[in-house]
Amino acid sequence: MEITASLVKELRERTGAGMMDCKAALSDAKGDIEIAIEVMRKSGAAKAAKKAGRIAAEGIISIKLNENDIVILEVNCETDFVTKDETFLSFVDSVIQVISNNNVSDVDGLLKLNSGNQTIEEAIQQLIAKIGEKITIRRFQKSSIKNQTGTYLHGIRIGVIVEIEGGSEELAKDIAMHIAASRPLFINEGQVSQELLDKEKEIYTAQAQESGKPADIAGKMVEGRLKKFIKEITLLGQPFVKDPEKSIEEILKSSDAKVLSFIRYEVGEGIEKRADNFAEEVMIQAKGS
Repeated sequence: MEITASLVKELRERTGAGMMDCKAALSDAKGDIEIAIEVMRKSGAAKAAKKAGRIAAEGIISIKLNENDIVILEVNCETDFVTKDETFLSFVDSVIQVISNNNVSDVDGLLKLNSGNQTIEEAIQQLIAKIGEKITIRRFQKSSIKNQTGTYLHGIRIGVIVEIEGGSEELAKDIAMHIAASRPLFINEGQVSQELLDKEKEIYTAQAQESGKPADIAGKMVEGRLKKFIKEITLLGQPFVKDPEKSIEEILKSSDAKVLSFIRYEVGEGIEKRADNFAEEVMIQAKGS
């Protein structure tokens, strides 16, 4: 069968692949477009397997707010160049829509769901074949909206969802922005595990002993550093980025509000290849707004 330009065009529209790849697949399939698509999917799977060992530490954080629920998603790639690619951006949008429309709790389950006429796993393989980089869906979380919800996206790299009781929409957004900048690990001291406190106390004790201070002074040094550590990692103990003279706890009390939960995603957490200080960047932006 003759491989016509219109046949190549149709295959390109259906797969998003390059012209030469489409011509080659159609040639292998003797002009049968359905077989050509199968060939290209197999080729995409092979390319995906070759890239599986690469590090994908760049990517996008996306948030989708609906009437009854909210979704936060991280999709990774290898370079920030790909995060500007329209095909990649469209893929991220389609994935978050699938999460929003379905009852799915983990990435493995998500990969089996359909987006259009193919599964998300097949769409990833096709995207890898086209873009030439490892693409992974790293994590997502879907939550029901029951209280005041604030969201904040710092570009495409940091995303925050916070749920508060009382207060206002503006307060919820301010708290979300603060969380993006200040990276709290817990809401309050009661959530900090004894194991973590013991570990930090051990470090501070060793440092105090090295200082050569008397035991009573060293003990007070340890106690002071531990209190400071707790304030740094708990949301309520942190100074508000837009008004450092007040703590988050004081800001919330003045509005008769309470933080119930928060989620903070940052692209490549734990797998960063670079040491860019995004938290500092957000803090500067927050103080200026």
